Amino acid sequence: MDLRPHIGSFAKRLAEVETALSDPKVFANNLRFQELSKEYARLKELVERGTAYLKTRAELAENRALLDSEPSDSEIAQMAREELARLEAEEQRLALELQHGLLPPNSADSRNTIVEIRAGAGGSESALFAADLYRMYSRYAESRGWKLEALDSSPSDLGGFKEVVFSVSGSDVFKRLKYESGVHRVQRVPATEAQGRIHTSTATVAVLPEAEEVDVHLKPEELEVTVCRASGPGGQGVNTTDSAVQILHKPSGLIVRCADGRSQQKNKQQAFTVLRSRLLEQRIAQENAKYAAQRKAQVGTGERNERIRTYNFPQNRVTDHRIERTLYNLSAILEGDLDCLIDPLMAHDLEERLSAVKL
Repeated sequence: MDLRPHIGSFAKRLAEVETALSDPKVFANNLRFQELSKEYARLKELVERGTAYLKTRAELAENRALLDSEPSDSEIAQMAREELARLEAEEQRLALELQHGLLPPNSADSRNTIVEIRAGAGGSESALFAADLYRMYSRYAESRGWKLEALDSSPSDLGGFKEVVFSVSGSDVFKRLKYESGVHRVQRVPATEAQGRIHTSTATVAVLPEAEEVDVHLKPEELEVTVCRASGPGGQGVNTTDSAVQILHKPSGLIVRCADGRSQQKNKQQAFTVLRSRLLEQRIAQENAKYAAQRKAQVGTGERNERIRTYNFPQNRVTDHRIERTLYNLSAILEGDLDCLIDPLMAHDLEERLSAVKL
């Protein structure tokens, strides 16, 4: 497709937004200012990519002309062919990113995120795997400069987690982490296995965009809030005070518990945030049948045959079944090197969305 008209449209809209942001009236409306600021940042990035795209196309034309004018076995021709391969890959990457800019932005992509990891099939081994996933996401958040904060956890006897809930805040958190929702399967020899047999276990990951008060209104009469003493690590300040908070949302039956903080007030605030996020997800699922079907396929029930990704320790292999991508760098991925999986998933999602609309 010819992207030049769209690049021009991006530049025109960027100038309009820049003019709007210089209007003192905009500063008086904080919500409007934030919306325009986000649009400005998005458009500026698209215009920069558009400029790079046009430059790459011009360099491609020059190298093709050079290749046509030189003997095929000459050194210059060989250099031109190598440069063409690089430029063609760059053109394809930039074109895909510009096409992404033609799609309506997802407002949830820029939100902070609630991540819930639960042990699935496999007993104590699945709880240990849940701890591995928590560590993986912690390292990934650290590598991207995101802030991760534990909200609640239920440790297992051998050092794993039956359940762990945490929040991640930063730039484009949900945009990248949303592809982690689903059942993760691990194949390895457990430390407790005397005969060296490979076991298969699972853990489920749910990724929720953080909801705000304007998204979900909670009525006091529909809530039952209780406090109790937290258990587990954290020292005397956590274990001897009534800092843990549990909220029951009576209409939906949802129960949220936050206990990892020392402050009862902070735990209460975090519990409300998680509850709003879960209720927002429920509402979206009810309003959008397609989304509901997709989430059911992703998260499932935690059984071994329902998975989005397999981590095979004996072969040092990770396979993402949605895009049929297999990598042999399991140790690096568990250390938080997730971009090698998330980037192709984002590209695949973009292609699927582009094929569903007429541009």
